[in-house]
Amino acid sequence: MLEALGLEPAAEVVYRAFLDSPQQGIDDLCRRSGLPGSAVRAALDQLAHLHLLRPTGPGADTLRPVDPGVSLSALYARRSATLTRRQRQLEEAKESIAALAAEYGGSRREFLPEVAECLDGIEAVRERLEELAANTKEECLSFVLGGAQRPEDMSAAKGLDELALERGVSVRSIYQDSLRNDAATGGYVRWLNSLGSETRTVPVLPMRMIIVDRKAAVVPLEPGNALKGALVLHSPGVVAALVMLFDEVWKNASPWGQPLPKDHRGLGPQERELLRLLAEGCTDEVAARHLAVSLRTVRRLAADLMTRLQAHSRFEAGVLAAREGWV
Repeated sequence: MLEALGLEPAAEVVYRAFLDSPQQGIDDLCRRSGLPGSAVRAALDQLAHLHLLRPTGPGADTLRPVDPGVSLSALYARRSATLTRRQRQLEEAKESIAALAAEYGGSRREFLPEVAECLDGIEAVRERLEELAANTKEECLSFVLGGAQRPEDMSAAKGLDELALERGVSVRSIYQDSLRNDAATGGYVRWLNSLGSETRTVPVLPMRMIIVDRKAAVVPLEPGNALKGALVLHSPGVVAALVMLFDEVWKNASPWGQPLPKDHRGLGPQERELLRLLAEGCTDEVAARHLAVSLRTVRRLAADLMTRLQAHSRFEAGVLAAREGWV
């Protein structure tokens, strides 16, 4: 339950055992947790690093658990601050891609093929993606942005996905949380995962993106309009940066098929992201686009949050949430 805070499952088991009986030694913890001594010692090291355990006194070799109401709240605050910082980095990456698309996409100037290709229009993008998928050897990473996926797109990709997985290609995809509520997309993801693919979700993604074998990355010319075309980037430095972006988002994403984690206030990832958008002064329409949900859903979520915060406006809800440490 505490893995979202950076706590390994084994460390959580040892922490709970320590809370039950703070005077235990290594052997006692091994018996209570069912873990070997090496795993218990590694768990204690992590708990101490996260300030969930501290020495019983100056110079003491023994440890005692810190009050979870204090230590876990502090850990949550640090984790939340890290996520906020990463979200800002994602937004900056999105702006950089938009600037790149505006500078190079509009002029349709020639690209060096070893650096980038410019694909003009959605049909050119589809043809190039089919070619890349057919030649993928090791790995395919993707951001799947927006609302419900079109049946024809999923049908077109199904055969290529199946062949890739049969070849042993590692397929990892990150969808937006809103797609969990779409039956067709859910069925497709479950089928894909049954073949060995891995899928996770987050409330917001910066753009559509596909990375093939860590050698080529496909990003839209205009993040808000996939129909315009795409860039196929081959520059090792750019592709490596986009792989790092994917890995950072993956770490904080929730596995498909598992309930979305809620914090100690009962807020899920989508609600926390909505609060962040409200605190920035975003309108309901802008928030709906970011979260890839309907305007009605945003208004329902916002009304519930306003009630809980006793706020009289959406902006006030965002301000109060920030003041209370909700975001």
